[in-house]
Amino acid sequence: MSEKIRVLYLDDEDNNLNSFKASLRKDFKIITAIDALEGLKIAETEDFHVVIADQRMPGISGVEFFEKLMKIKPDPIRILLTGYSDIASVIDAINKGEVYRFIDKPWNLDQIKNAIINAAEIYFTKKELKDKNERLVKVHSEMNQFVYSLSHELRGPLMSISGVSKLAKMEVKDPEIIEYFEMIDSATIKLDDFIYKMLDFYRSTKIENKVTEINFKDIVESQLDSYKSKWGLDGITLSVNINQPELFHSDDAKIRVILNNLFSNAFKFQKDGLTSKFINLSISVENKKAIICIEDNGIGIDEKYHTSIFDLFQRATQKNVGSGLGLYMVKESVAQMGGQIKLISEMDHGSEFTVILPSLPPN
Repeated sequence: MSEKIRVLYLDDEDNNLNSFKASLRKDFKIITAIDALEGLKIAETEDFHVVIADQRMPGISGVEFFEKLMKIKPDPIRILLTGYSDIASVIDAINKGEVYRFIDKPWNLDQIKNAIINAAEIYFTKKELKDKNERLVKVHSEMNQFVYSLSHELRGPLMSISGVSKLAKMEVKDPEIIEYFEMIDSATIKLDDFIYKMLDFYRSTKIENKVTEINFKDIVESQLDSYKSKWGLDGITLSVNINQPELFHSDDAKIRVILNNLFSNAFKFQKDGLTSKFINLSISVENKKAIICIEDNGIGIDEKYHTSIFDLFQRATQKNVGSGLGLYMVKESVAQMGGQIKLISEMDHGSEFTVILPSLPPN
């Protein structure tokens, strides 16, 4: 502890003040006050780490002083000196004055030294924790701004490249040159997907729940329009069944993360050459719970991967080179909303993911 401990000591007897200051001035910076009013006046202009007050003082008692002090300087650690046994005063000291400890009068020098040092350690630990929490809040806020700004700044040029490529393909007649533009389109789509994936990763793991009323029909319709535009879904029989007879509250963004990743996997891991491909999506809401089920008849997941598939950067197949983030984000989103996820899957027979989410209290 490099900083010298600053102690404010209150006592209505001059002899006690002088004795205290003389005994401890070498070890600590001692500030004294003859009564509570003087102590409060000092607290308005000076900082200290530990405050010690006699309980029995004329006018305002030690506990009453602590209660008033907390409105001016709540952080210093409080020690009460008492020369008599009074259980009511002890209870008041704990409930109103938030006293760290009691010391009997007349005090012992070693005892009070140790009490001051221990109290100061608590003060500095709490201050360090408070400073770190404030920095974390600032970093979290700045990170939110950075992530969304970064995604905007990256997606703008990407959309420009994609637009120019589409215009060029309309003008060019040479098939070989058109093939080059197709490669550009493919690269921009992959990069755009990666940006979305990073945004989803941040939403599902770093941002607290933003609870709103959820209309699953609206969410699924908008998501399906996006999937059809993105993948076409040609050759896949799509079945959607939504039953929501009651209100449901949750985090819209995290629900979309869950749907996006589960549906994406159901599409990407279909079996090559299969003529009867299907994806079934069902959502039912009852008793303040939503059950989301996505089933496919794709390549399936080996049983040995059923647990690890939800870990970060884990993949159960080499069929598609993905980021290994999707199911991890699903698991994190489900966990943050207090839900559960279950997997039933067999190699070459498809997979079924079931997510159970509770309705959350609105923000």
